[in-house]
Amino acid sequence: MPIQWREQFSVGNDLIDSDHRYLLEIINKAELCLKANQATLLPPLLDELGHYGQMHFQREEQVAKAVGYPKSEQLHISHDALVEKLKVVRSQIGDAWTKESVTHFTAFLRDWLLNHVIKEDMLMKPWLQKYSPRFDPR
Repeated sequence: MPIQWREQFSVGNDLIDSDHRYLLEIINKAELCLKANQATLLPPLLDELGHYGQMHFQREEQVAKAVGYPKSEQLHISHDALVEKLKVVRSQIGDAWTKESVTHFTAFLRDWLLNHVIKEDMLMKPWLQKYSPRFDPR
């Protein structure tokens, strides 16, 4: 079942929230491909997830530093770990999309987004709320 965006996922910054919505969309598409046994459609989605994820992480770190978030360095370390974990999980699965690997990867994708947003990005919310939701330090 696809993950639906909820307002409780919002960190209060339109730039970050928009990125999170798009990442959620990519993850939902990947999950649908896996469930429909269309693994051949998956590599470009995973490439997009990795590429867009890195762009989002850079943007998010820039916003975190600009609003004075005191754990911005920890956020960077966490982002690097997420990118590396995506690479590791993808390489472990390779081209053999068994039912078990599909289940494992689907759980990983959900965890990748939801735990990151809920456990880490929400910690920034008090700092982000001091600024307009449209704040963009670029």
